[in-house]
Amino acid sequence: MENLGSLALLIAFCLSIYAVAGSVVGGWRRNPFLEDSARRAVYAVWVLVTAASAALVAGLLTDDFRLAYVASNSSRSLAPIYKFAAWWGGQEGSLLFWNWVLASYAALVALSGRSRRSLVPYATATLMAVQCFFLLLNAFVASPFRVLAVGRGITEVPDGSGLNPLLQHWAMVIHPPVLYLGYVGFTVPFAFAVASLVRREPGHQWIHITRRWTIVTWLFQSGGVLLGAAWAYAVLGWGGYWGWDPVENASLLPWLTATAFLHSVMMQERRGMMKVWNVVLISGTFLLSILGTLLTRSGVVSSVHAFGKSPLGSYFVVFLGLALAGTTYLILSRLSFLRTEARLESVVSREASFVLNGLMLLLVCVAILWGTLYPLISEVFSGEKVTVGPAYFNRVNVPAGLFLLFLTGVGPLVAWRRASVDSLRRNFLWPLAGAAALVAGLLAAGVRHGYALLSFGLCLFVAWATAAEFYRGTRAMQARTGQSLWPSAVELIRRNTRRYGGYIVHLGVVLMFVGFTGSAFNQQATLELKPGAQARLGQYELRLAGVSPVDNPNYAAQTAVVEVSRNGRAAGALRPERRFYKAGGQAISDVAIRRGLLEDLYLNFAGLSEDGQRAVLQGYVFPLVSCIWIGSAVLVLGGSICLVPSRAEPQAPLPEPAGALVCPHCGARFPTPLKFCGECGKPMTGAVS
Repeated sequence: MENLGSLALLIAFCLSIYAVAGSVVGGWRRNPFLEDSARRAVYAVWVLVTAASAALVAGLLTDDFRLAYVASNSSRSLAPIYKFAAWWGGQEGSLLFWNWVLASYAALVALSGRSRRSLVPYATATLMAVQCFFLLLNAFVASPFRVLAVGRGITEVPDGSGLNPLLQHWAMVIHPPVLYLGYVGFTVPFAFAVASLVRREPGHQWIHITRRWTIVTWLFQSGGVLLGAAWAYAVLGWGGYWGWDPVENASLLPWLTATAFLHSVMMQERRGMMKVWNVVLISGTFLLSILGTLLTRSGVVSSVHAFGKSPLGSYFVVFLGLALAGTTYLILSRLSFLRTEARLESVVSREASFVLNGLMLLLVCVAILWGTLYPLISEVFSGEKVTVGPAYFNRVNVPAGLFLLFLTGVGPLVAWRRASVDSLRRNFLWPLAGAAALVAGLLAAGVRHGYALLSFGLCLFVAWATAAEFYRGTRAMQARTGQSLWPSAVELIRRNTRRYGGYIVHLGVVLMFVGFTGSAFNQQATLELKPGAQARLGQYELRLAGVSPVDNPNYAAQTAVVEVSRNGRAAGALRPERRFYKAGGQAISDVAIRRGLLEDLYLNFAGLSEDGQRAVLQGYVFPLVSCIWIGSAVLVLGGSICLVPSRAEPQAPLPEPAGALVCPHCGARFPTPLKFCGECGKPMTGAVS
């Protein structure tokens, strides 16, 4: 099994080198034979990496403890689902999983791009160049098929160390694959951007090809980040979902630049603007993904999410430096092919709001990157590692996040080119009045937290403005079709899935901000209770009924049974545990959460007191935290709608005749006068030529 896996990786590495050379030479000489040959090499790489992955998974499922990786990351008592998850639970296996995801993406690009020969060969070469690097690591530096040896013979241990207990949770079964699909997926739009630069394309074709690729990978990255937050909340026991950990930050950085790209790319599609900016953003997204992988795998940062010290760091530094230098050269040498076709006409326009949105996202990214790397920089220059805590990140990012929330409501509703006073009044007067009334009401109720007041007000402003836009469009569609309200709303979304799917994403973001804001009102207490004793936390009465032992082949545990009542009414029992995992010899807590729409009661059993008579409980009340998870689902729903082709989506841009009318609401252009916009369904009153 180990020989099959190692040989498959070695042959895949050789074929990936051939795929790079064949694609470049075939594209340069316009030789379809070489291009097809390189494409088949891509398919072969996927088959070989899949075979190697199957060999490793088989070793995990059959407890083949001759393999060092299996002995370090699995055990006989581990549930089969966690044995499978051990594929990505360690350094070498997760690299193999990364290779498999990248090979799968490359095969899909080769399969879907057979009819588009202009950019695909160079995009394939870029994808395979990245594949070469990761296969080099897997085949020669961090092989998952290394066997345990004593002297000159192969040995086998009776049992393995088991999967890290923190990873034995449902969220960690799906969180790493989803996050990797995002991390690795950003290589695809980057590859097409590189191909466009190599061929000196004007910039439209690669945007059109990668539109859905980028949305898909952004969705995966979003899901991965949010699943990681859910895992941290339910497993780590510290009562939070985001601690500004270096590896958490590393997953957020490419998400920020990808979000900026998804917004600014609309300006290139509609107005031919920001071509250089878009290439820089997608290149930065890819490079930040590699940087995040470096931080996770090199051992240079201390994190519960990171792997230990390894020799991989220097390889990643060299690869990152080469990728940065090559991308910078391509962009600077092709500036003449990336000229902007239009100029910003007004600061009160959708273009200006998108520019501001992108700049703010980039500033947040830089601030987080600086805080993440500062301990390493300080250690290099002063010999002392100076840590940067959550206080820095909150101080910088909370006001920036609130400003971005404001732009979320304003940007999509401002007209292209130039907004009129009437349109601003129509779109924003009532939402602003409602937000002001809410803030006044909260002040009267005794809320004095400044950021919380501002956040709640902005959340209502964005939700109201977005819902009003939906309503106006639906009524316009109803007037055109004669259908009732709900069918008209569905038809409106189907006519422009990207626009209205984006609005649903924004509503998801609003719900998440409501959940984030609730943290300003968290309550917590550390309780030491004897059996039968009671304590109060917020509106909850907690009574320790007792502590009972649990024992199974995987772990031994003590369970604290806590009876909960709220305002005098029984609300069930919570059973937090303190577990000791036998295979790895690690002790962790398994928290208990009473989830509710308005607040969560969260209990962590820290263990028994020194005299063994009292249970030490860390209790928290988290208002509105459920809005984060609901908002996450809404965000994924909206992003999924964006992937559905619009019913009236044009197949190709037509030459624009002189005097074409421009819709004042969505910026769509039409060669003949219309009463209603054919894209957003709104009246063309006030249309300009």
